[in-house]
Amino acid sequence: MADAEAWIDAETKVAEAPADHRAELRLWLRLLTCSNLIETEIRSRLRERFDFTLPRFDLLAQLDKAEDGLVLGEVSKRLMVSAGNVTAIVERLLDSGHITRTAAPQDRRTQIVRMTPAGRAAFKEMAEEHGEWIGLMFEGLTPADIDGLMRLLAKLKASVRDGIERGDKQ
Repeated sequence: MADAEAWIDAETKVAEAPADHRAELRLWLRLLTCSNLIETEIRSRLRERFDFTLPRFDLLAQLDKAEDGLVLGEVSKRLMVSAGNVTAIVERLLDSGHITRTAAPQDRRTQIVRMTPAGRAAFKEMAEEHGEWIGLMFEGLTPADIDGLMRLLAKLKASVRDGIERGDKQ
């Protein structure tokens, strides 16, 4: 919980002297704090309840949506991590029997990963509990709050992408 506390302290520090920081910085710190709190708790619960890591859970979540499996490069893009990180996660999931890896018929250098029946069953159990955990953490929000946040976060996402694009052109 030390990481989460560090982010809370950073946010509190900014709040104590708001004139020293722009509203956008305070918003970014608030979003980061919320994200970090949720991620830290999910990591902890996955580890305690299932002896599983969040990256492995995330990879299974991507494979759950892909009946025919995914090539490793696509997994890397979807998880937004390097190919080396994906390889390490894949190796652990292969060792535990959650996934298989085969060469693509058209290009033997291309590797395709798929969930095994055991991996699918384990993921289903984890995903159900994960949904419950998220529900508990968000239970202080009304459906209208959630809808409003979704609209605002979509607007923020578009703004961030526009800002990145503008920055790339400079």
